[in-house]
Amino acid sequence: MKGRTVDVLDLARWQFGITTVYHFVLVPLTIGLSTLVAILQTAWNVTGKEKYFRLTKFYGKLLLINFALGVATGIVQEFQFGMNWSEYSRFVGDVFGAPLAMEALAAFFLESTFLGLWIFGWDRLPRKVHLATVWAFAIGSLLSAYFIIAANSWMQHPVGAVYNEETGRAEMTDIWAVLTNNTTLVAFPHVIATAFLVAGTFVAGIAVYWMVRHSRKNKDHADLPMYRTAARFGAVVMLLAGLGVIITGDEQAKLMFQQQPIKMAAAEGLVETPDGPAPFSILSIGNLAGDDPASVQHLIEIPGMLSFMATGSFDGEVLGLEDLQEIYAERYGATTPDGEEIEYRPNLLITYWSFRLMIGLAAFSAALCVAIFWFTRKGRAIDQPWMKKLALISLPMPFLAASFGWIFTEMGRQPFVVAPNPDGVDEIMLMTMFGVSEATSVAEVAISLTVFTLLYAVLGVFWFLLMKRYASEGAPSPEPEEVSSDPDRPMSFAY
Repeated sequence: MKGRTVDVLDLARWQFGITTVYHFVLVPLTIGLSTLVAILQTAWNVTGKEKYFRLTKFYGKLLLINFALGVATGIVQEFQFGMNWSEYSRFVGDVFGAPLAMEALAAFFLESTFLGLWIFGWDRLPRKVHLATVWAFAIGSLLSAYFIIAANSWMQHPVGAVYNEETGRAEMTDIWAVLTNNTTLVAFPHVIATAFLVAGTFVAGIAVYWMVRHSRKNKDHADLPMYRTAARFGAVVMLLAGLGVIITGDEQAKLMFQQQPIKMAAAEGLVETPDGPAPFSILSIGNLAGDDPASVQHLIEIPGMLSFMATGSFDGEVLGLEDLQEIYAERYGATTPDGEEIEYRPNLLITYWSFRLMIGLAAFSAALCVAIFWFTRKGRAIDQPWMKKLALISLPMPFLAASFGWIFTEMGRQPFVVAPNPDGVDEIMLMTMFGVSEATSVAEVAISLTVFTLLYAVLGVFWFLLMKRYASEGAPSPEPEEVSSDPDRPMSFAY
C-alpha cells in the first residue's frame, strides 16, 4: 500500500468514528424517550391527572432538543459513504443501500411527519388523535433503528447476497434474508434494551434531582408526588431494560463467538488457546496495544466463565488470538497485494477495555435504580443530598456505555469493514483498507475531519446547554389547553 493511501485511510476512519460516536450519543435517548413520553401522555389521557400532562410536556421538550441535534449530526453519516468510502459503497451499495433507503423513506418520514403533528397539534387535535401521533413517532423511531441495525448487521454477517466476479460487487438476492439476518434479530433487542436503559436513567435521574431539591426546601412541596412518580417510572424502566440488556447481550455474545470469534477473543485478551475451560478476564495487564500479545496476563478471572459465555458449557473450547490469526490468514490470505502481512487480530487495548466499560458503566444505572426503589418505598420522597449527586453522576453513564458498546462492535470487526460469513457467503468480504476512496486526498479528508469535529463539538455544547437549561426549569405548571374550534387559527409551536 502506498503511504498516501494509508494516511487517507487513517483519517477517514477517524472521521467516521468521531462523527458516529457524536451521533450515537443522541440516538438511544431518542429511541427510548419517545416511547416513555408516549406512555406518560397515555397515562394522562387515561387518568386525566395533571402530573402526567406536566411530565409529558417536560420530558417531551427535552426529547425534541435531542431529536433535532440527532438529525443534524446524522445527516453527515450517509455523505461519508459516497465521499471517503466510495469503494466500499461501490462494493456493497446494492445491498447496504436497501435498508438505508427503507429507513429514510419509511421510518424517518413516519418519525418527522407525526412529530410535527405532535409538536403543533397540542391545542388543535383531539386528545386521542394527538396521542396517536406521539405513538406513531415512537414506532417510527423503533423502525428506523431496525433498518439501521439490519444494515450494520449485514456488515457483521453478510447474507442474502452473492458476489458478482464480473462487476466485483456484492448483489442482493433476498431482501427478506437481509432484514431477518440472525445477527439483526439478536442485535436489535440489545440496542433497544440499551436505549430504554439510557432513557430510564435520564427520566429517573432528573426526577431524583428535583425531588431532593424540593424536599430539602419544603417537605410538603406540591411537586414531590409528581417527581416521585417519574423517578419510580424511570426505575421500573431501568430494571426491565437492564434485564433485557443482560439477556440479549449474552445471546449476542454467543452468536459473535460463532461469527466473529477473533473479536470476542480480543475482548477477553485471550492470546493463547487454553488447555481446558477458558476463564473470563476481569482485569488483565501487559501490552494490550497489540505489539506484544504474549505479555498479556490475567490478574483477576472467573474460571470457565468465558467457555460458558461462548458455548453454553463450562467445558467448551475457546480459541485464542494466536490460533485464530493463523486460521484467518489461511482462510482469507496472509498478505496484501503489496506483500504486507495482514493483522487479523483487533486492537487489544480498545476491544478489551471498551467491552468492560460497556458493562461497567451500566452499574451506575443499577445503583440508581436500587436506591430509588428503596428510598421511595411506602410513599416517601427522596431527600438525601447524596442521592442528587448519584443521580447527576448516573445520567451520562449509560450514554457512555452505549458508545463504548458501538466502539467495541466496530473496532472489533477490523480489519474488515464487511466481515466474512464462514457459514454462508464467505466470498463476500471487504477489508477496510480497500473500502476507502481512491480519489480523496489527505488534505480533503483532513480539512473535513477538522471542520466536522469542531462543528460537532459546538453542537455538543449547544445540546448540553439546552438540555441543562430546560431540565433546570422543571416541569411546566400550566393547565392543559382546550382544543380550539377555530379552523382559521394557525398552528403554534407548543413549547
